[in-house]
Amino acid sequence: MSSPSSRRNFLRGRVATHRAEPHPPWALAEREFIAACTRCGDCARACPTRIIRQGDGGYPTVDFANGECTFCGECVAHCPTGALLRQGNQPPWQLRAEIGERCIARQQVECRICGEMCEFAAIRFVPQPGGIATPLLDGERCTGCGACVAPCPTTAITVR
Repeated sequence: MSSPSSRRNFLRGRVATHRAEPHPPWALAEREFIAACTRCGDCARACPTRIIRQGDGGYPTVDFANGECTFCGECVAHCPTGALLRQGNQPPWQLRAEIGERCIARQQVECRICGEMCEFAAIRFVPQPGGIATPLLDGERCTGCGACVAPCPTTAITVR
């Protein structure tokens, strides 16, 4: 727990299962990203969907509660240090959506908003005998864009 971010989380009571906040698309590996990023905020100012914000320690992070990533590359184009680096056909990140237990469709309440918002048809609904269709996430089709996160009425979807 030597980093300021870890101490801060400890004092906030976040000690057990803390996961690193997701960095903008095409971020270098964690250690290289931290070394290269100056926390200037240029990537956040360039983001047209305004999902990039200042996270713990001042490093840019993605907040899907504000919208989705369109993978436009503006954050990369405005990064002066190379902490965000797009090379060839490299995928933007390894993030994928996860549908949690708070999903109301899994509690027998009709809701398909996440599937309707998914441009890549990564979320489909499987009919259940005598019940409501439940969501099924196709990890191969999911880009981790986060379009399904903000519209979810129960905040059951996370992108990790």
